[in-house]
Amino acid sequence: MTQRKYFGTDGIRGLVGEWPISADFMLRLGRAVGMVLSRQGHPRPKVLIGKDTRVSGYMFEAALEAGLVAAGTDVGLLGPMPTPAVAFLTRSLRADAGIVISASHNPHHDNGIKFFSADGEKLSDEIELAIEQELELDFTTVPSERLGKAIRVADAVTRYAEFCKSTVDENFSLRGVKIALDCANGATYQVAPKVFAELGAQVTTIGDKPDGFNINRDVGSTHPQALQLAVLEQGADIGIAFDGDGDRVQLVDRNGELADGDDILYVLANAWHANGQLEGPVVGTLMSNYGLQLALSKLDVPLIRANVGDRYVLQQLKQNNGNLGGETSGHILCLDRATTGDGIVAALAVLEALKQTGQNLTEARQGMQKMPQTMINVRADGAREALDGNAVREALAEIELALAGRGRVVLRASGTEPVVRVTVEAADEGEVRQLAERLADVVKSAAERS
Repeated sequence: MTQRKYFGTDGIRGLVGEWPISADFMLRLGRAVGMVLSRQGHPRPKVLIGKDTRVSGYMFEAALEAGLVAAGTDVGLLGPMPTPAVAFLTRSLRADAGIVISASHNPHHDNGIKFFSADGEKLSDEIELAIEQELELDFTTVPSERLGKAIRVADAVTRYAEFCKSTVDENFSLRGVKIALDCANGATYQVAPKVFAELGAQVTTIGDKPDGFNINRDVGSTHPQALQLAVLEQGADIGIAFDGDGDRVQLVDRNGELADGDDILYVLANAWHANGQLEGPVVGTLMSNYGLQLALSKLDVPLIRANVGDRYVLQQLKQNNGNLGGETSGHILCLDRATTGDGIVAALAVLEALKQTGQNLTEARQGMQKMPQTMINVRADGAREALDGNAVREALAEIELALAGRGRVVLRASGTEPVVRVTVEAADEGEVRQLAERLADVVKSAAERS
């Protein structure tokens, strides 16, 4: 990723109005994407554009559309749609690429761009690099007779809703199940209530009134307290919270207790292992709780840890022929059902698993006991470089030895700022805090000396 000027691990993201999250950059980006696709053998490429509910989405949608049309690319406008919906529709409508305008779980003043290939997967590193190289060239427009056209895809919500329902057994029903949904005032506000209601559930919804500015504000998977309260007030059987663009999900059991991505992975792995549906290892990340690893080991199911980021989870799943992986944050990949992390599909998978086992969420997650975890952010110039120093290595080795077989420690440098994240997990909460503080102090001292 170091060769890239604009692309990060999950597209391009930043503050609206500041380069590159500006209308002029998006105009150039649209043209660059169209030109790269044309050179790949698509004489008249077709690109879909979806967005979440941020007010800036209108501006960036128009700019991208203009740039793509200038490069001779036809455009399909999807309107507000979850990120995984764009991945699905790109495949379903035989488009050459899909673009999502979203900053996921960030507040409204941020925005970003994500891309999908014709296969509904993240763009390859080579294509991203080619787009960046094209961005450096002068803006040109193809002759008028080669200009692209733009249309509104009127049935996008219905198409995606039908896809979501197709990921569970055709006889699967949610009749008699009371579900509380939290759509984060984001991209799922139209389609999620539709999907669960059409499967027979009694649905109540919060976070379903976006105004362009309230996306993720005190609602959604990053602020689940609103849903926890709603579940208790309404006597719901389960609560489901999405983030702003719908690729993350967190659950709430009938007692108002939160179930994060680690809980979801365990529930699915346990059910799928029992019925023979689980393929390969489960893939988590460096931040997946040690309790998940221990619980899976009791099932003789290995846990592979990828770097943080759903694209790295996907890579490990493909390399190890797995079909289940995800992050603690709620990015859950069910590769036998969808090509990318999909909050609605993951929630349906859990509901189907619960029905098959005859359990509720509280019962289904009892087989995993999470370890207490402490994470300390060490912010200092030289913090990243300090990780290679002898003092830090020796302290890390001592703590790893002390926790061998009963806990773990992770040192992870931020890719965007001078921060090192110190994470320690073990059964004794006091010991965890003490060891984390001790290692953080060593990292900070080493950074100050460098």
